[in-house]
Amino acid sequence: MPSTLATVTGSLEGRTVLITGVSRRAGIGAAVAARLAADGAALFLTGWAPHDVEQSLGGSGDAGPAIAAEVRSKGGQAQYLPFDLADASAPAAVVAAAVAAFGQVDGLVLNHARSSRQSLLSVTAAELDHSFAVNARSGLLLARHFVEQRRRETGGRIVVLTSGQYQGALIGELPYGASKAVLQQFTRSLAVELAPRHITVNCVNPGPTDTGWATGDLYRKVKESVPAGRWGRPDDAARLIEWLISDEAEWVTGQTIAADGGWSARGAG
Repeated sequence: MPSTLATVTGSLEGRTVLITGVSRRAGIGAAVAARLAADGAALFLTGWAPHDVEQSLGGSGDAGPAIAAEVRSKGGQAQYLPFDLADASAPAAVVAAAVAAFGQVDGLVLNHARSSRQSLLSVTAAELDHSFAVNARSGLLLARHFVEQRRRETGGRIVVLTSGQYQGALIGELPYGASKAVLQQFTRSLAVELAPRHITVNCVNPGPTDTGWATGDLYRKVKESVPAGRWGRPDDAARLIEWLISDEAEWVTGQTIAADGGWSARGAG
């Protein structure tokens, strides 16, 4: 977290941003929270630690309350509540809680994801349903409820995070790749539908990002394959998201932007 809450790229004072998937200090969600707090935004954060524990990701997955507390300790505004976005009622409850806390939500960052490894011959209906519920259904419903509560005529922002499935194969990750593809595909449709409401919708692909999940040969091979010579850091994606949330990006909508150190430019995902 920054040591002070000084403005970075542009003031977000008086605005509230809802960020999902904020449960691990090493994650992109925590980096986005730090940057937007530094810009003066009030933050409503949510995450779901049981998923992180199940996936054996780095960290315990229960850092959300501490991340919010750190923002408050530096003079910012932040609240955290856990929600399981596999529950069809959760998106409405998340947005309602954010509105109750801060009055209105101006930005929505869909950073959450359910990750699972199943190939075609091992894929199950249960996992497909779970992955699509968390990654795709909840994203659309969160966007709907976000739009419904908007009262301001300008400054609305939705940023979704996808993966590299639109650039190349994600071998053995069919439920994850297919459900994350939905986010990237609905970006343009939502952007056109919401442009008359002065709400922008953009998609970020952070590429290979070191959040503690990759080790050993995988870590080495990916590092060697990235033209920039390193794995992405959470703050690499967070800087782009910060800009997309700001007024500087008001004329950018319907775009999928890769912040990946040239990974996608190699011509293979």
